[in-house]
Amino acid sequence: MRCFSCLSSHRKDTKIDIESGPRSASLYSSDSSGSGKGRWNLNGNAKVNGKDNGKRSGAQSFTFRELAVATNNFREMNLIGEGGFGRVYKGRLESGQIVAVKQLNHDGVQGFQEFIVEVLMLSLLHHSNLVTLIGYCTAGDQRLLVYEYMQMGSVEDHIFDLDPDKEPLNWSTRMKIAVGAARGLEYLHCKANPPVIYRDLKSANILLDTDFNPKLSDFGLAKLGPVGENTHVSTRVMGTYGYCAPEYAMSGKLTLKSDIYSFGVVLLELITGRKAIDRSKRPGEQNLVAWARPFLKDQKKFYQLVDPLLQGCYPRRCLNYAIAITAMCLHEEANFRPLIGDIVVALEYLASQCHGSESNSSQVRSGIPQSSMATNRGAVSQEPMSRSTAF
Repeated sequence: MRCFSCLSSHRKDTKIDIESGPRSASLYSSDSSGSGKGRWNLNGNAKVNGKDNGKRSGAQSFTFRELAVATNNFREMNLIGEGGFGRVYKGRLESGQIVAVKQLNHDGVQGFQEFIVEVLMLSLLHHSNLVTLIGYCTAGDQRLLVYEYMQMGSVEDHIFDLDPDKEPLNWSTRMKIAVGAARGLEYLHCKANPPVIYRDLKSANILLDTDFNPKLSDFGLAKLGPVGENTHVSTRVMGTYGYCAPEYAMSGKLTLKSDIYSFGVVLLELITGRKAIDRSKRPGEQNLVAWARPFLKDQKKFYQLVDPLLQGCYPRRCLNYAIAITAMCLHEEANFRPLIGDIVVALEYLASQCHGSESNSSQVRSGIPQSSMATNRGAVSQEPMSRSTAF
């Protein structure tokens, strides 16, 4: 049996033996101050709330040659993405399965530690809204991860800088993505024991299948959340500028509510079609949250936030709800942000209401809302929930 420290070997392939690994191995990164005491059972089955979830960890060890063959020797024509960890290539395994292969960039901002966390997290966490890790490679100094292939790319591919001939996402699809992403986050926060703080929630890390079902990906920065009487995890500030919660950025104190803020930014991107940070915008509009705050505080201005590519095709009442949820997620005081379970309930209700009414939505012309919108302005507070929700 090999221990995790063996991964530093550069002489031969090293296998991460999840099923026979140390039972009390910690997923806390070395930047943690040790404020949390969470431990994960690594004996082959992930435990959720103290119970076996029945899923075996299926991460497979690949040789470098197998992945080189799968990706045509990592040719540029197979390149489908690039991030802090490295480049991502489309590949075909010997079995015929289409996969995404992520190769560590040794000069990149993420490295070996993030690789270990990613393998452990995705070997133990299983949910329909989390991307599936198929395997990994640790040949010599190579570090590669093999995932299920998500045909439609990431959310950012469908809401930012679209080609003129590309169809923008409609309102119901945007809400479908929001619900799925929230469910994935709910699994991390509420079902994993101890809870997991994602720490890098952004549109680029939400992948889509052919039916636009979302899956959270890239868990290299994930952290085990506080347990017992601890209220936070103290850590180096990591993540992506524009998505990072203000209290975490200032103090390094990480909580589950840090993820809620990031989720609010993603919701705002889905509603507006704008990037969290966009240097091409004029001063005052480059930071999405800063630009949006005045509109979030005035329900009469909600419609001014909506992505112009929607051409006014969205249910007015659903827009009000969506922006109200977004505003609560982006509250500057972490304690006032809702729990992810409440967000899921609200978004599920919202999606069910919006799906049937989208085709009946009226148009907004020349930036002036039609009078029909006025009758719905009180909908956020007046509409009863089908399931009780307290933000």
